[in-house]
Amino acid sequence: MSTVTSIPPRTRRNVELALLLLAICIVLVAYVNVGLATSGGSLPPDLLTYGVGLLVITGAFHLVLRWRASYADPLLLPIVTLLNGLGLVMIHRLDIAHSRDISEGLATRQLMWSALSVILAALVIVFLRDHRHLARYTFSMMAAGLVLLLLPLLPLIGSQVNGSNIWIQIGPLSFQPGEVAKILLTIFFAGYLVQTRDALALVGRRVLGLPLPRARDLGPILIAWLASLGVLVFERDLGSSLLFFGLFVSMLYVATERRSWIAIGLILFGGGAYLAYLMFGHVQERVLLWLHPFSDAALKVSDQLVLGLEGMGAGGLFGSGLGRGHPDLTYFAESDFIFPSFAEELGLIGAMALLLLYALLVERGLRTAIGARDGFGKLLATGLSFSVALQCFVVVGGVTRVIPLTGLTMPFLSQGGSSLLANWTIVALLLRISDQARRPAPQAADPGGLGRDDTRVVKTR
Repeated sequence: MSTVTSIPPRTRRNVELALLLLAICIVLVAYVNVGLATSGGSLPPDLLTYGVGLLVITGAFHLVLRWRASYADPLLLPIVTLLNGLGLVMIHRLDIAHSRDISEGLATRQLMWSALSVILAALVIVFLRDHRHLARYTFSMMAAGLVLLLLPLLPLIGSQVNGSNIWIQIGPLSFQPGEVAKILLTIFFAGYLVQTRDALALVGRRVLGLPLPRARDLGPILIAWLASLGVLVFERDLGSSLLFFGLFVSMLYVATERRSWIAIGLILFGGGAYLAYLMFGHVQERVLLWLHPFSDAALKVSDQLVLGLEGMGAGGLFGSGLGRGHPDLTYFAESDFIFPSFAEELGLIGAMALLLLYALLVERGLRTAIGARDGFGKLLATGLSFSVALQCFVVVGGVTRVIPLTGLTMPFLSQGGSSLLANWTIVALLLRISDQARRPAPQAADPGGLGRDDTRVVKTR
């Protein structure tokens, strides 16, 4: 006699808790190493406060996941906790190097922003019960995203920092609205492409064996190209311009599976980059620093890239050790150049470990996209994952001279509240989509008693 029993998939929340505790332990060990290296061999006096604070923040979010998203991916939270915690350690280490008061240093503010970011992510999990509801606001997201991109150009609240008009200043608070616009535009891209991908996938003519889309369907990519050029021209922000256009092209390719869109995107990007180089002096300076950073002409402009390269070279294979290098010699070592700071003190092995964490984060996001049961969820998870991947590529490629330096921040590691808020929100959206993807689908009534999903045949005597 045989009976069929249905075994639901495991939630893996206990696995998440174990990995979360391991991530916090790694962060605390790194914090102790900094204290031992910078204070003559004594433990940091605020070690317990720091450890308990990090445990409370992430532990509360873990409980929210058990309550509202019990089937969410169990690796996302431990990965971002480890990255966020290591970023706090390096910022604290730079506070010590610059002799900043610990209670008023950048690390204390970063810890506060981390707590606010986790609270925002928890609110997303609690109130957004189904990610598909976001598809109703496709064009509203587009309008809100464009407004946020334009805010830094307003005369009263717009603020220029390091030559880029990407900040708004309201009293003592400053914020980078482009970080939030990145999420809103990703939602818009996902909703728009779900509606139009059938038309965009149609083939027009073939050129050199490559199937090109119809001329009437080129409008969306041309608009995205012009918008990215507008960000580059008016806000002088090369990194965001590259990020937005690359994000749209990658999502367009995933939606239509047409390689011709990638070819068109590369042609438009190359043409736009060349025009920008001919027309704008700040782009010419970035190219000079990229191709000839050690030349006299480049050093007159900035020696930031050279200092970062020298720091990474001094780190070698194994690094100088946390607290034993000199990353503070590089400008903006806690924000734009935090990756070279880690590479100097953790070496090539430590830098590759950080990149592996980012690769694993992106892989879990793409796995979530594959498992999503709806087209909007697939494209949204893909876009959010690509946004993290593209930002990491732009940052690491810039500081290692693979591409021109752009000035973006490393997700979760770099100092900055707007970046933390945006990236924790991205993780919350991925967790919500993954919960929907991994949760057992509701079964229709089956007269024969046989379900199609998650069944096991148990033989009995």
